[in-house]
Amino acid sequence: MTLKPLAVRIPEEIEKEIQEVIEREGLDKATAVRTLLELGIGEWRKQTALELLRNGKVTFAKAAEIAKLSLWEFADMVKQRNIEWVRYRPEEIDKEFKEASGRSQSETTRF
Repeated sequence: MTLKPLAVRIPEEIEKEIQEVIEREGLDKATAVRTLLELGIGEWRKQTALELLRNGKVTFAKAAEIAKLSLWEFADMVKQRNIEWVRYRPEEIDKEFKEASGRSQSETTRF
């Protein structure tokens, strides 16, 4: 992994939080900041993926990809956070049910 320098100004409160991480984890400042950035970016990816999924802007698979999680990990997260992502109007459900029922009956009559 190639490391690039990053200069950023932060509020005093965040600097205190970073110092607490350094002391609790026994890390140097650069490692602590990298770790916190990685955690923050990971959480941002998950929240963004969930929001896009909830708003119907991406598929389930695409949302998992954005979150950088496997489908199973993403499904667990969606379940844990009670995210509603399947939206069918009642008439769409009826249509799907009738089509599925029609296929089932025609498939069974072939055998």
